[in-house]
Amino acid sequence: MKYSFTLLLMLFFAGAFAQQMPAGKKLLQFSGMITDVDSNRVVPYVTISNESTNEQRSANYQGYFSFVAHPGDTIMFTAVGFTKAQLVIPVDHPSDSYTTMVKMNSEIVYLPTVHIYPWATTEEFTKEFLSMKVADDDVEIAKKNLSSQSLMGMAQTLSRDAGEISGINWRLNHDRALNKNMVQTNPLLNPFAWGKFTQQILNGDKSRKGN
Repeated sequence: MKYSFTLLLMLFFAGAFAQQMPAGKKLLQFSGMITDVDSNRVVPYVTISNESTNEQRSANYQGYFSFVAHPGDTIMFTAVGFTKAQLVIPVDHPSDSYTTMVKMNSEIVYLPTVHIYPWATTEEFTKEFLSMKVADDDVEIAKKNLSSQSLMGMAQTLSRDAGEISGINWRLNHDRALNKNMVQTNPLLNPFAWGKFTQQILNGDKSRKGN
């Protein structure tokens, strides 16, 4: 008795389900890829609505989708930044699967141009414009940088680089090597210098006596 009652319930629900489904409307696997019509880039996470059955699904991050639908269903694709795309599954499709590529157009919204000024009134703009200091051009900047005052100031304030220090050390070492044998003696310790000095004094005395 128990099994007979269960069998009757199963037959009842099967009959009710068969009455809800229209005759001749089969199921098929509807799948595809959603891309941009201009760049062929995938459009991720698109909302897919089956308007015939009031069901909603979503594509993955790669723009791929796959779900069960019926031939003749109207499918709506919506995404932020794109216009809606509508597709109708062919009624006379012979296979149990239907694959398609869905192209969506980018929705471009042109906003009016907005100019932002830092002056509240025209008088403030005029005042700021008259007191504005115009920057020098490249020629004037080059002339100032190459002037004698600027070069002298940089020579006194800027530190020497490695190349200048190396050149100075090389010149000093070269001068030392050339003058190492040229030793200057003190004339006060030179006896020949004293003899010459004494001879000059005597010659001076003789010249005064002759006069």
